[in-house]
Amino acid sequence: MTHSKQKESTKQRILIVDDDTSLLEILSMRLSSTGYKVATAESAESALAHLPAFRPHVVLTDLRMSGMDGMALSQVIHKQHSGLPIIILTAHGSIPEAVTAIKEGVFSFLTKPFDSKLLLEHIEKALQLSGHPQTSETGEEPTEWRKNIICQSPIMEELLSQTNMVAASDTSVFIHGETGVGKEVLARAIHNASPRRNKPFVDINCCVIPEALLETELFGHCKGAFTGALQDKQGLFQAANGGTLFLDEIGDMPPQLQGKLLRVLQEKQIRPIGTTKTIPIDVRILSASHRNLEEGIEAGSFREDLYYRLLVVTLEVPPLSKRREDIPLLARYFLDTLVQRSSKKITGFSPQAIKLLIAAPWPGNVRQLLNVVEQAVTLSTSPIISASLIQKAIREKPEEIPSFSGARDSFEREYLIQLLQMTHGNVSHSADIAKRNRTEFYKLLNRHQLDPSLFRSSKP
Repeated sequence: MTHSKQKESTKQRILIVDDDTSLLEILSMRLSSTGYKVATAESAESALAHLPAFRPHVVLTDLRMSGMDGMALSQVIHKQHSGLPIIILTAHGSIPEAVTAIKEGVFSFLTKPFDSKLLLEHIEKALQLSGHPQTSETGEEPTEWRKNIICQSPIMEELLSQTNMVAASDTSVFIHGETGVGKEVLARAIHNASPRRNKPFVDINCCVIPEALLETELFGHCKGAFTGALQDKQGLFQAANGGTLFLDEIGDMPPQLQGKLLRVLQEKQIRPIGTTKTIPIDVRILSASHRNLEEGIEAGSFREDLYYRLLVVTLEVPPLSKRREDIPLLARYFLDTLVQRSSKKITGFSPQAIKLLIAAPWPGNVRQLLNVVEQAVTLSTSPIISASLIQKAIREKPEEIPSFSGARDSFEREYLIQLLQMTHGNVSHSADIAKRNRTEFYKLLNRHQLDPSLFRSSKP
């Protein structure tokens, strides 16, 4: 990628929605000349179609449009992209409408005719809020903090938008996700995007260190504190002072140690083993687990008070199966990285190999994908990695991607079952919820061979 293309790709993207085509053109020209990348839509429905591909950082929308209006559009957008700022422009503005818009989560509300300078100020504030400021205080590219996260899927872009917002504070963040999704990579991204970026990032996996050693690893000890303590040892809290401490697999931390960790978080000071002297610490805590901590609280294996200390903000890393559009990018990235370390001249994957990669179930997520690509590179004897090598490395039957009609039928059946379960087989009530008349609803039930009477017995 050339430098000019890199610069183009880091431009902040603005989506403008208005049924006034002349205003669209004027706004597009003004914002483009200011340095923004702009897309326009003449309706809310068209704007929703733009979202997955354009992935705007800010949306400007008219309030009153034919069809879906600006408020309805903002509600739909925020269901899918909760961190995306929306600015409403309207010639019909009023204080009650403005109050309603702000309560509904709209970033700001401007009336037409608007002052261009004021609009630009609102856009810049919105970009700062969403973690995409136009300039960087350090002079680095705005996306430098996320350079190790390879993605193009909307679900990951939404996660990274949230990540950049929480990075600016010292709030404790809990990262949840299946094994192998890249929780540590996201934790490092939070640190790199934070004001603590020039201070240490220290990580520890709580499930691989024995309980007796975990305490001294975290808090340190003084010489003679126990048999084998031949010298003072600095704990990881001290090592991370001023920076970030990442506690991976926190759900596996022994209950006794959870109480000591809670006290450290409350008092912001540690006491190394074998001494009564306390040491003040300034550390931001990030934690992660593949376990459900709420279930741990119910089972008595995780402290509820520690839970609320750690889970101020929760970020959910999706499994690879939920972001399949990222698989070719990740596979290419891993291939390039591995080829650089070896003497092999491998240039890519065959089309069939890519299809297999995209369709695979990936229970081990990104970590498993790296393993598969590494094995294929090791065994490849040609410049192109074949489908047979990928299939051998995966060792699992690829997950079948259904046809459109198959996926639709599956959704219809599950939807109808859910309705019948909710209403205990009451067809009239189910049809009302589905906004279909009884005759049409019965046809749907017959198509999927669903008998409402089977659901009536479940009624308490």
